[in-house]
Amino acid sequence: MDYQAILGQCCEMPVGYVQLPVGVAGPLLLDGRQYHVPMATTEGCLVASVNRGCRAIAASGGAGSVLLRDAMSRAPAIKLPSAKRAAELKMFVEAPSNFQALAAVFNKSSRFGRLQGIQCALAGRNLYMRFTCSTGDAMGMNMVSKGNYCSDKKPTAVNWIEGRGKSVVCEATIKGSVVQSVLKTTVEKLVELNIVKNLAGSAVAGALGGFNAHASNIVTALFIATGQDPAQNVESSQCITMLEAVNDGNDLHISVTMPSIEVGTIGGGTCLASQSACLNLLGVKGSNHDSPGANAKLLATIVAGSVLAGELSLLAALAAGQLVKSHMKYNRSSKDVAKAAS
Repeated sequence: MDYQAILGQCCEMPVGYVQLPVGVAGPLLLDGRQYHVPMATTEGCLVASVNRGCRAIAASGGAGSVLLRDAMSRAPAIKLPSAKRAAELKMFVEAPSNFQALAAVFNKSSRFGRLQGIQCALAGRNLYMRFTCSTGDAMGMNMVSKGNYCSDKKPTAVNWIEGRGKSVVCEATIKGSVVQSVLKTTVEKLVELNIVKNLAGSAVAGALGGFNAHASNIVTALFIATGQDPAQNVESSQCITMLEAVNDGNDLHISVTMPSIEVGTIGGGTCLASQSACLNLLGVKGSNHDSPGANAKLLATIVAGSVLAGELSLLAALAAGQLVKSHMKYNRSSKDVAKAAS
């Protein structure tokens, strides 16, 4: 065990490592390229399910992704003498005419951090200043001072609406024949299930960015495998899954919209040997020297593509009534069952 790799970067007072199984799903055919997706998990069925989703996507020509935004946020809180002074500072900071001067000062603090915008909110005489900036291939949260209007590791409306980190949409059109042969269900059943479960069901539950079947499953497994901060699955898993029948109802269009994927390919746990190997498997290890930030952006799209595969497969299992049967087969230890019976 290489403890020198974690001291001063990943963990204090280390006493050992916890082993987690890592499976590989795929290939995921995304934007014309194939990716073998590493997933660290103890949940049986998860890797197999994502793998089936990847197979359905590949058999239908692959998935496509769009990176909508790349902006990490941090929000220091400043207490002013009065609410009036706080409001005056808010107006000054948000004025377009002052942005270049503020950006020039901000950009001096980092080689890769570049200010994109400042959005402020008031609570009495407290001013919360939400800075958003590009951060190269680093996840970048520690490039900006702390505050709770960011918002980090909490399900918040500001992240759901404004985004944090990488905002990605991923989509695919699944052939009707593939829906039947690979997913063992029908387009009509999948569309209806998504409305009842992911949209209406989540609304009834009062979900905040949770209009999906199990995005956090895939996000967390990928985060652990690639050395991301696992706690950031909270906002990174915010996702709305949309399904609709297309081509005269014969085929299925599926998309996932994820506004807050927070990933990096340098820093933190990405330096560890196993996690570095998983990043290398995806072709995104380390910093991209030709185009700083490109590796982290690519990793975010792979996360979204993997979520797309996972959503597709789980919804199909539910629609076909296979979920419990699958978990009984892959997520139950025969040793434990035999021990319990005796």
